[in-house]
This record gives sequence, structure tokens and C-alpha cells, in this order.
Amino acid sequence: MPDIFLLKAIAKTIILPPTGLLLIILVGLFLVHRFPRTGRAIAIIATVYLLALSTPFASYQLMHFLDTSPPLDLNEARHAQAIVILGGGIRNNALEYGGDTLGRLTLERVRYGARVAKNTGLPVLVAGGSVLGGETEAKLMREALENEFGIKVRWSEDKSRNTRENAAFSAAILAKENIRQVVLVTHSFDMPRAKAEFITAGLPVIAAPTGILNGTLEWPSDYLPGIGGLQASYYVCYELLAKLVMRMSLFQ
Repeated sequence: MPDIFLLKAIAKTIILPPTGLLLIILVGLFLVHRFPRTGRAIAIIATVYLLALSTPFASYQLMHFLDTSPPLDLNEARHAQAIVILGGGIRNNALEYGGDTLGRLTLERVRYGARVAKNTGLPVLVAGGSVLGGETEAKLMREALENEFGIKVRWSEDKSRNTRENAAFSAAILAKENIRQVVLVTHSFDMPRAKAEFITAGLPVIAAPTGILNGTLEWPSDYLPGIGGLQASYYVCYELLAKLVMRMSLFQ
């Protein structure tokens, strides 16, 4: 039986931009011969959406719609009892590292989590298993924090394969330590859903988002399509899709 998480990864790739919109464009072009007006309309609309999502302007508007969390208040953070850093993917078989290493999103979270840990003195839990094989995110995060940032990791949650499991398994580990509130480190676009999952798991959090957009759009290139804008839009679309799936599961 196929692994459900592998199927989800494949579905995510097919549905989200750019692949999803490119497939719609191909469908439109395929229909042009039999239904010229309909086929052209489908292809043109999908192309316009793809170009729009590729602009920093559009990705910023989407990010702002998804989350407006302010930067962490260190004074508030000191009321928590631990820091939880969520994994965000790994690079498999990174040749320059001689094996698996942290992906960009995870590295950004680890770096910011290390900063928060140094400023608060709170103990750290890293959370993330392995979705498609290879090293677990938690193991790689621990190694980076301890060997590169000088931050001791007290707990590793290395069984989870999605945000819901991140929250449930982390809450179970911390409950044994009588920890009732944590600082949660993840990206701004991921914070609303992650925060909701941790609250559902019975663990209140103080949000510590990284990757917060400052809203500065002052260059002509901010209104032109580019890979940076498309990547940011991809993350937002992923979160919106995940929130939709989460809501549907609540009604089952």
C-alpha cells in the first residue's frame, strides 16, 4: 500500500503552483482545437495567474493576508518554559556536506531559534522526523544547533511527519517535564496553522516567527515575475491548502 505521506507530497507538487497552473494551461491549449474560445480563455487566465503569483507584490499581499504576527517580544518570551523549533525540510545527499543537511527553511528556523535561545536562556526542543527517508530533521537540527551555533538541545522529537504530529509528539514530551507554555519558532507563513495545532495539542505557544516580510516594495522588479515571488506564493498556497485540509478533517 502506498505511503500516505508520499501520496500527499506528490499531490502537493501537482496541485500547487507552478505545476498546477501549468497543467491548466496545457488543458486550455488542448481544448483550443475543439473549443477555441473556452480553451484560449482557460490558458490565458491560468497564465495571468501564474505571472501574478510570480511577482513579489502579489506574494507579499498573500503573505500579509495569511499572517500578520509581529516579531517576538523577548520580555514575553521569558514567561515560557521552553523553545520549540519546527523542521521545514532537508537537503538529501548534499555533496558538499557528505550527506543530508538542513534545507533552507529549516536552517533559517534553526538560526533564529538559536538567537532566541541565547537571548532567553530557555531549553530547546527540535521537532521533525523523516518524510521521504534519510536523516531526520530533528537529528540534523540538533547537530547544527550544538556544533555550529553553540546551543544545547535538551529534547528531540524525531517521529513526526507533519505539523499536527509535530505538535502532538512535542506536547507529549514536554508534558512529562511539566512544561505548560513554549516559544514556537517557525516561519511567519506557517505560524497560524502551527500555532493552532499546538493549541489543539494542549500546549499554548508564544509565536516567534521568522521570515517576516517588512512590506517594502520600492523597486520596479517587485512588480515583475521572478523566482523569488513565485517561491513565496508557493509557500502561501501550500499553507492555504493545508488549512483547508485541516478544516475538512475537523468536520469528519
